[in-house]
Amino acid sequence: MKPLSFDDSKRLLFKRSFGSENLNHGTHLGSVPDEILRKCDGLPLAIITISSILRDQHTKNEWDRVLNDIGSAFAKNPAAGNMTTILSLSYFDIPRHLKTCLLYLSVFPEDYEIEKQRLINRWIAEGFVHEEEGRTKYEIGESYFNDLTNRSMIQPVDIKYGEAKACRVHDIILDYIKCEAVKENFVTSLDAAEHAYTSEYKVHRLCVKNGDEEHVSLWQSQILSHVRSVTVFGQPVKTSLLPSTALRVLDLGDCGGMTEHHIASIGTLFHLKYLRLCSRSITKLPQEIGELQHLQTLDVRGTRIDELPPTIIKLQHLAYLYVNHHTRFQDGMIGRMHSLEELRQYGVLYKQRKSLQEFSNLTKLRTLEIRLQCYLFNCSGGRPDAIFSYFGTLLSSCNLHNLSVSDYQTGRYALLLDPWHPTAPCCLRKLSITSCCVYKVPNWMGSLGNLEVLELLFICVRPEDVEILGAIPSLLFLELTTTGGSNRRIFIHGNNGFRILKYFSLFITGCGTSLEFEEGSMPKLEHIKLALPVHNMECLNGASNFGIQHLSALSKIEVKISGNHISDTNYDPMNDNDDGIIRYVAAAIDAAVNTLPNRPTIRFETEHRVHCEHFECVSCPSEL
Repeated sequence: MKPLSFDDSKRLLFKRSFGSENLNHGTHLGSVPDEILRKCDGLPLAIITISSILRDQHTKNEWDRVLNDIGSAFAKNPAAGNMTTILSLSYFDIPRHLKTCLLYLSVFPEDYEIEKQRLINRWIAEGFVHEEEGRTKYEIGESYFNDLTNRSMIQPVDIKYGEAKACRVHDIILDYIKCEAVKENFVTSLDAAEHAYTSEYKVHRLCVKNGDEEHVSLWQSQILSHVRSVTVFGQPVKTSLLPSTALRVLDLGDCGGMTEHHIASIGTLFHLKYLRLCSRSITKLPQEIGELQHLQTLDVRGTRIDELPPTIIKLQHLAYLYVNHHTRFQDGMIGRMHSLEELRQYGVLYKQRKSLQEFSNLTKLRTLEIRLQCYLFNCSGGRPDAIFSYFGTLLSSCNLHNLSVSDYQTGRYALLLDPWHPTAPCCLRKLSITSCCVYKVPNWMGSLGNLEVLELLFICVRPEDVEILGAIPSLLFLELTTTGGSNRRIFIHGNNGFRILKYFSLFITGCGTSLEFEEGSMPKLEHIKLALPVHNMECLNGASNFGIQHLSALSKIEVKISGNHISDTNYDPMNDNDDGIIRYVAAAIDAAVNTLPNRPTIRFETEHRVHCEHFECVSCPSEL
């Protein structure tokens, strides 16, 4: 880790503590920031860690206290390095419930990408997430995750719409929390090749690196009697070796070579709350899965389970169910799973279309991912639109916050969304319709008062579509993919619409459409992402900089241009000696961006694409 210069260290400290690199923010603090920085030795992680303590403390007395705490920590343990001392100070500054959640991360290996969904569901199963009136446990767990991120204890990964889908733990922080986890007998990590477990303490949470299945039997009787959580990396462990009384979490998602005989005794783990399997050798679950009366999370993504056993309906506490799009449910099963809050990758065939009606019984359901398989509808003697009338009931009868609809084969069938009209007020916050082309935006979409995130795949964008989208009152993030615009234009008016939009992504796949932002349009837009083909000026229909200069709040812009140019993920028009159309367009956008008050960051990318295919918009049919 390369040390920063003193000036760069100070800018980093102020940016993380005050949200700005402006050093004038700290004039009232005197020499205290300089003294704190001297303790950090220019180490970026140390500065980031200490600034997480200072983030909400802006008075000199508060900064003096932190400086004194650092000094006291050094005095108590002068042999410890600066980084360890500062980490210790930051660790003991966080609330107890967050310490518990942080220590739990020591289960995972170095450089491991930890899926947020998986982590929070495990926290819930372990009992780390406290109940609060008006919020689900998952929402509370998500607030814990965000708090650890804000304190720089975990690094967010795969950020979209301001939310991280996963996280990593810095190696230095991971080493520290592993030591703390050992001290508190919180997590025990073992290599299965170690034939004996010599500690006097009972094992509560076990992480196994298992290279040989036979080794497990050598130590399992010694250490598994009180274990609450088992995570295995490597070769699988037979469930018959596991205790039936204490086990709450069984995560076998990183096991290679797992087969059905390994889970034959799964029904004996009566108190299990979390089960994750991920092996293509598993094609079915035992009927005894229904005996797990406390199971909250079942994750079988990555298996080849084609049908869930009917005993699944006995799992009346099952809240989070993750399957594959080919996993089938018998008629009537879904409607009897009353505790479901989240269901992902639910596949719908023509003959199963009526199963969508069953969701009206699931009043706790918040997140639903549906995978249409329209390419099989004709094989079933049906039409794709035959299921769409059920979506209106789905939107009206559930308390859905997040709905994602995709097709197994991208763009093969187009959707008319008018039949989806909700018949009652709708709670939807995020709607994603991708890999299914939409003919037009229905009028009812403008009345979705809670909708914050919208993703759509269009055949053709019409002026009416832009007007309806702009009328969605709470819309913050909008991502559109389209072949082009009607009349070869996509025009964003400045007089109304999109008043609070923060992020806009537009991917135009066909040539010949101009994009234009009028003055005053999207007044709160901070981040724009554009992708479009440019072979000649006709591809842009006369618009070269798109009116970017009118987006007054912009702070970040990303542009991907495809055409007769080599692919370059970090293209700089100033260093391009080719006096071509791509250089011309990039330079025009760059010049427009330089007129904006916030001086946005800009990144260009080029992609080699030979074919120039101009798009002509066709009128929307009344029916498919």
